[in-house]
Amino acid sequence: MSLTFLAELELQLKASSLWSTSQPSASAMASTAPFACDTLSFEQWLQFILMPKMRQLIITHSPLPTEMAIAPMAEQVWQNQPDKHLIINLLVKFDHLLANPHRTVQHHE
Repeated sequence: MSLTFLAELELQLKASSLWSTSQPSASAMASTAPFACDTLSFEQWLQFILMPKMRQLIITHSPLPTEMAIAPMAEQVWQNQPDKHLIINLLVKFDHLLANPHRTVQHHE
C-alpha cells in the first residue's frame, strides 16, 4: 500500500466526477454505520474517511488493517455502471493488498 495508490484512486474518483470540493458536516462524518451509509454517499466515505485514514497510517508507519472488504460495497453501489469499473478494480486491488500479509508498504513516493 502506498501513497501513490491513494493518489491513483483520487484521480479515478475525479475522472468519474465523484470527487467533492466541499467536506460533509461534522455530524455526517461522525456516523458509526458501516461506510457511513446513513449520512454519506460511498464516494464521500472513500474521500473523507477511508483515504485520509489510510494516508495517515502510511505516513506514520502505523500498521495497516488486514481485513477490509471495500470492493464488494463498491460493486453493490455501482452495479450496472461500467464507467465505475476502473474504480472498482482499484478497490479490489486495495482489498488484496491489505489482505496479503507479505505486502510491502511504501512510505515515500
